[in-house]
Amino acid sequence: MQTAIHSGFGEKTTAEEIARNCDLHGKTALITGGHSGIGLEATRVLVRAGARVIVGARDLNKARTALSDIPTAEAYRLDLADPASVVAFSQQVLAECDSIDILMNNAGIMALPLLHRDSRGYELQFATNHLGHFHLTALLWDALKRANGARVVTLSSYGHRYSSMNFDDPNFETRHYHKWEAYGQSKTANALFAVHLDTIGRAFGIRAFAVHPGRIPSTNLKRFLTFKELLAMPLLWFSKVYVKSIAEGAATQVWAALSDQLDGMGGAYCADCDISPVVTSDSPLANTVRDYAVDPELAYKLWSLSEKMTGMKWAQP
Repeated sequence: MQTAIHSGFGEKTTAEEIARNCDLHGKTALITGGHSGIGLEATRVLVRAGARVIVGARDLNKARTALSDIPTAEAYRLDLADPASVVAFSQQVLAECDSIDILMNNAGIMALPLLHRDSRGYELQFATNHLGHFHLTALLWDALKRANGARVVTLSSYGHRYSSMNFDDPNFETRHYHKWEAYGQSKTANALFAVHLDTIGRAFGIRAFAVHPGRIPSTNLKRFLTFKELLAMPLLWFSKVYVKSIAEGAATQVWAALSDQLDGMGGAYCADCDISPVVTSDSPLANTVRDYAVDPELAYKLWSLSEKMTGMKWAQP
């Protein structure tokens, strides 16, 4: 599946262009972090196309303010690093809707300068970016099956190049914490999650994709960066890497969620509204995926670890 399909779209395509001819009336989409940055843009575009959109947000007041001009979007509290919050959120969602057509695992944190752990002792970037979404998707699994053709889109990143999965010490208990290694590991986990999720989901019509949105300086994801790192960001404009607007940054996740070009496909890592080529770890190209991030054996190994860490045992097809 990890072969470009030459979609006709590209790095400058916007989410609105992707959804322009889509009629989503009668469809339900759930977007974690759908009140900020590219998540907010995805919410706006899917609502405009007719979908019912439910947003998971850690700060409800902030979410409701951000969504004030999208009155039909619904927001419930969700802290992905808190298992009790994930359970409560899923219960609210399932009480309101029988099926979910699109699950967009969009929320995330990046480059925490110091080591933080959740209440279980898990490193916070891995717990939030991967384990929280793993847990949530498991709890919503029956609703996804009832959609008869659901798609699950998980936000990974080109940052997966910073680290493969460290199965011996995923929580930095014996090794020195490095913020970019921790972030990279969580983003590799996001990509591997899509690989095995698609393997077990396709029997129920559920297809899964991982997405690199692109370089987007104007989002809240950069809030933990140092002053020096923020000063360096304008240099991206003079590099060979195209820097995207929020509208462009949201395009690939919307494409992965909606495009009929992907019918019959799944388990793929996507960027610039296409499936990314697999490269080895020394490649400098941003719209590619490292081989270790789409390896089915590593995906299954992560799946087993994630079941153990969350206590969520998924039924196999």
